[in-house]
Amino acid sequence: MKNKIGYYRNKLSAERLKLCYEIAPPRVKQYLKAEMEYVLQNIRSSDMVLELGCGFGRVLQKIARKAKLAIGIDTSIDSLLLGKKMLRDSKNCILLKMDAVQLQFLDQTFDRVICVQNGISAFHVNQKDLIRESIRVTKRRGKILFSSYSDKFWKDRLEWFRLQSKAGLVGKIDYEKTGNGLIVCKDGFTATTVGPDQFRELTAEFEVDAKIVEVDESSIFCVLTSH
Repeated sequence: MKNKIGYYRNKLSAERLKLCYEIAPPRVKQYLKAEMEYVLQNIRSSDMVLELGCGFGRVLQKIARKAKLAIGIDTSIDSLLLGKKMLRDSKNCILLKMDAVQLQFLDQTFDRVICVQNGISAFHVNQKDLIRESIRVTKRRGKILFSSYSDKFWKDRLEWFRLQSKAGLVGKIDYEKTGNGLIVCKDGFTATTVGPDQFRELTAEFEVDAKIVEVDESSIFCVLTSH
């Protein structure tokens, strides 16, 4: 597990992570845009927003343009340093090194908590702990947005990973072990997904209203409203 957690922190961070998005094919860029648009629809100008796994600030930069305050956390110092350069003109934006399952914020601090682009799987942490901690720091009636990939997006997602592998950003794909939403690379990197039924199972024990939304036939959003 430590190796998987360290992958984004050590091997796929900062400029290498940025390159992943630069080489994305058109359909993937459409997915990224649609996901971002849905997130922004759920943010108000008065909101304090926390993004989990902010990387170099790709999403946070857009959130900061709409929200009152945007805070992003990540475990990669290199990504955060790049993010601070990219977001230097965003005065309402703060980047912090922090673990998403051990948030150093008081209860009910944020109006919105955002964890997009399959972060719930990509972090390789206990998913219920991630959800529990996200709920803890969200204000009552606040919203938490988790997203994963739609099954309909499988071919495009796999092609994107193939391009990343070709560019040396991730290891060679093990096609014998890859399939049904799971991507396995020969260097130990794995990428899973969370489907609608799994989201419902993960959130059932918490005092939240859960809504599942498919966006652009590429993203599955689980939107939680805190009680």
